[in-house]
Amino acid sequence: MSAPKLTALAVGAHPDDIEFHMAGTLLLLKDAGADIHMWNLANGCCGTMVYSYDQIIRMRWQEAQDSAREAGAAIYPPVVDDLCIFYTAEMIARVAAVIRRVKPDIILTHPPQDYMEDHMNTCRLVVTGAFARGMPNFATRPPEPIWTGETVIYHAMPHGLEDGLRQPVQPEFYVDISSTLARKRSLLAKHRSQKEWLDASQGMDSYLVEMENAGRIVGRRSGRFEYAEGWRRHLHLGFASREADPLRAALGDRYCSAAAS
Repeated sequence: MSAPKLTALAVGAHPDDIEFHMAGTLLLLKDAGADIHMWNLANGCCGTMVYSYDQIIRMRWQEAQDSAREAGAAIYPPVVDDLCIFYTAEMIARVAAVIRRVKPDIILTHPPQDYMEDHMNTCRLVVTGAFARGMPNFATRPPEPIWTGETVIYHAMPHGLEDGLRQPVQPEFYVDISSTLARKRSLLAKHRSQKEWLDASQGMDSYLVEMENAGRIVGRRSGRFEYAEGWRRHLHLGFASREADPLRAALGDRYCSAAAS
């Protein structure tokens, strides 16, 4: 009997966060036969120096859909404006609803330490939403039946590979994205509205070059891979058995423990 098909859900704060930090691994899961899902909590309304509020929201939703279509992923619409991702009961209920609907074996999301609050709050919401997935007395918005399956949460590296106090963040393990880098770049390039914004607001030069440079640095740190994404696994309590590591099982030799590198 063949193993059950995996389901993976990547949750980012803003359109392009998944493509920048997580898409190499997500595409490897797709190649391994998993169903993949993408969700950005915020609509990208602040990512412009040029367009109106309504214009940039339409543009960024279209860009996100274009990226998901190319990746072969299901996508879910954003629920709040940029800088409005707060750790509230309403937001937990919204996040838990999507998790119950998708039933992900694997959740990819931001780390608890990052350079901006939207990223860190997204992480907190995902962790609590997943924790509440099987609680009958926790009402989601919209209502969804409980789901009691195991889910394992993996945290990506922070932007800049440092926390908010400039301390390096070390991964628990590395994933070799050398074979998916070109596709990851293509997905990120779908977010073409962001080039001028990122150049002007954060001095990132070309966001595509910045993404590749980050992958090269992480790959060098692995001691094995040319390009890599670094990950840390969330504590298993409330989510899965201690030994559960479906990402490692799915990716095989493309997964390298930091302790072994």
